[in-house]
Amino acid sequence: MNHSKVGIWIDHKKAVIVSASGGHVTVNTLESDVGPHARYSGRAGYPTPGGPRDGRGEKKYEGRYDEHLDRYYDDVISRLGQPEALLIFGPGEAKLQLKERLSSHTRSDNIVGVETTDELTDPQIVAKVKEHYGIDR
Repeated sequence: MNHSKVGIWIDHKKAVIVSASGGHVTVNTLESDVGPHARYSGRAGYPTPGGPRDGRGEKKYEGRYDEHLDRYYDDVISRLGQPEALLIFGPGEAKLQLKERLSSHTRSDNIVGVETTDELTDPQIVAKVKEHYGIDR
């Protein structure tokens, strides 16, 4: 994917990576194994009615969730290659978390934009990337 222009639509459930290079467009979808981020109940697995009083249970829960997200973002990053330009977009905070992960692990100077969008279909995602980079349909 060297010298390509890439757009990635991402949320916590999936990432759709669109690469354009030499007039050829490829689409790669990556499903996440990150479950929904439910609120920590504070009582699960504890025989006492109030659960733990020291807060370690919630920290462990959040830590595991963050580890799943980190693995997901690392998997996404490994599939990006070294694009000359990278557009990141999506509905929630995943796009910002991915940008932060890119900044801490690799060069992030190729990020040309981070945009908030609604849920999009794969054809809409491809169309948005083509439009952003001025690629003929």
